[in-house]
Amino acid sequence: MADKGEGNYALVTGASMGLGKVFAEALAARKHNVILVARGAERLSSVAKQLSGDHGIKAEIIAADLSKPHAATQLADEIQRRGISVDLLVNNAGFGLQGEFRKLALDDQLNMIALHNSAVVELSYLLLPSMIENRKGGIINVSSMAGMQAAPYATLYSATKSFLTTFSIALEREVWRHGIKVVTLCPGKIRKERVEADPKKVPGGEQSPQEVVADALKLLDAGGGLLIPGFVNKFANFAQRFFPRRLVAKGIGKISKPKQTST
Repeated sequence: MADKGEGNYALVTGASMGLGKVFAEALAARKHNVILVARGAERLSSVAKQLSGDHGIKAEIIAADLSKPHAATQLADEIQRRGISVDLLVNNAGFGLQGEFRKLALDDQLNMIALHNSAVVELSYLLLPSMIENRKGGIINVSSMAGMQAAPYATLYSATKSFLTTFSIALEREVWRHGIKVVTLCPGKIRKERVEADPKKVPGGEQSPQEVVADALKLLDAGGGLLIPGFVNKFANFAQRFFPRRLVAKGIGKISKPKQTST
């Protein structure tokens, strides 16, 4: 999806750092104008200036906390107010929590659900109509290998990613006939870039964020689909199908259980 028209933009959430920033860099290198969204305006401004200077594209910034109620609707309204047409949505914003469900702050866990699920649904719902009208566009939903099975001590994280994966794959089948491509990206451990709650607890092989993004954009160009980057990740996902889900969860729980500290 390179060489887009003057008025078309890619919207990248969580764009100030990590995988989101790498997505923005890769899209800018394709001469795609970008809308960068994250909570911190200062860091977004720095990224936007870098992308505009390096690639000669337009980079808009919108500071927003998408875990807040109706923040995604407000974001869509602001995009419309600016007269911007979005033809690619990268739902990347997210964070992870590790620990016992009952001991983690409830507000933090509810914010995770809102960011990983509600905001993605809201943005997809609000931006799809114009893509369908134009019969072109794409959505990349950044899920996780953690969503492929229940993960004790990352209970809400794995649950939200499971929802996101299911939603994304189902949405792909609904919108393909309108010319819309959907990529469901399920990375495992990301080298150096801490985009997961704790990369050591995520099953699968290690990849650089640049490799993951390149694979995602390649699949987008090819028409979309489910992407589990890396051979080890693919094998781990295939192998776990041969074991009862409860047994897989038990094994993950043993690996990821926090160490007890003496008092």
